Amino acid sequence: MQPTLQAPLWQLLQAAAQVAQAVQTGRSMTAAIEAVPKDLRPGAQALSFQSMRWWGRAVALRKCLARKAPPAQADALLCTALALSWQDELAPYPVHTLVNQAVEAARRHKDMRAQAPFINACLRRFLREREALLAQTEADITAQWSHPAWWVKRLQNDHPLHWQDILQAAQSAAPMTLRVNAQHHSVQAYLQALEAQGIAAKAVGDVGVQLAKAVPVQQLPGFSEGHASVQDAAAQLAAPLLLKGLQKSDQALRLLDACAAPGGKTGHLLECDPSAQVLALDVDPVRCERIQQNLDRLNVRAEIIAADAADTADWWDGQSFDGILLDAPCTASGIGRRHPDVRWLRRETDVPQLAAIQAKLLRALWPLVKPGGRLLYCTCSVFKAEGETQIQTFVQHNTDALILPSPGHLTPSGATSDTSLRDNGMGEHDGFYYALLEKHST
Repeated sequence: MQPTLQAPLWQLLQAAAQVAQAVQTGRSMTAAIEAVPKDLRPGAQALSFQSMRWWGRAVALRKCLARKAPPAQADALLCTALALSWQDELAPYPVHTLVNQAVEAARRHKDMRAQAPFINACLRRFLREREALLAQTEADITAQWSHPAWWVKRLQNDHPLHWQDILQAAQSAAPMTLRVNAQHHSVQAYLQALEAQGIAAKAVGDVGVQLAKAVPVQQLPGFSEGHASVQDAAAQLAAPLLLKGLQKSDQALRLLDACAAPGGKTGHLLECDPSAQVLALDVDPVRCERIQQNLDRLNVRAEIIAADAADTADWWDGQSFDGILLDAPCTASGIGRRHPDVRWLRRETDVPQLAAIQAKLLRALWPLVKPGGRLLYCTCSVFKAEGETQIQTFVQHNTDALILPSPGHLTPSGATSDTSLRDNGMGEHDGFYYALLEKHST
């Protein structure tokens, strides 16, 4: 689908190339897009998402066209044009139009004007020899799957039956999924409210609806009043998993959301149990403000503290928790559909480094769980080092930790390691890992 043109295509290509160059220097695409002028942002965002999905193929083609990379700005523009035009059925505009406008983008940019003839020559050759050039890139695993080779190999090892599904899922846009606030509506009632607004949707999971087409949140009925929240179907499992079966007494449940920003799961906990006493932590004060904004919209209350969850001496009052939700920092390898830049930002060394942080958080927070209480560990990762392997190691070293029935690794294709959940009606969802641990007396 073509992005809505609010500016000449050459200008949108300049902006998309600027975003791509920022990603190459280690900056997130989200932050880079926010720096694009508002009138260019929607079109540039659409082009940027698509170019990041096919960046591996684009770089491989550029290497065939030019052994030596041009200056960074020109290289980003050239690779952006190749990523958008390498396959006719995926191209957002006719390929010849993309090529012409990419050359125009170089000519109209003071820092790339001198590279315009080079870009023109490369792209014209690409048009003439496209099939032969594509054939040259087929042996390149990064080009073939448009993911770093180390990423592909790790998935092949971790998910020998599903690795191709995971990679292919990352190449398409994710659906817009909502969590219906059960304090206001049933799923069926909210579906009727959506239908009245002309928004097509279907029920997924217990409290979710998946839209046929994404819409601005301002168009969602009751959004500003907290009647629904944007949350992927896989993430919607967290609050019910933690709360189901927790022993209730006359006192309210005391819960900790250890890495809470932006507050989606915090809000869901309080939608499920409005009487719960929830402490939400995040290491970033700015992100804590985002938690507060989300909770205000839902009209629920939690204590919010800016602190590192692993440094318990800085924030813990000594009272143990009935339940802890640990949505740990991770590679985000399961959300490639929503963030196609992540694969190019991550390095292979990030996996063990993040796994070490996850292990540190588990060690720090487990002593804060009451006997009989529970800790739900989750990551938006499909790498086993951040999921199954992490938890197996933890349980081996903590004999009072019992793994309860949990989804395990949910892959974006819909397959899961737990056969009881294969027909769970979640619809399309991100890659995730869940392990529910209960503390027993040793």
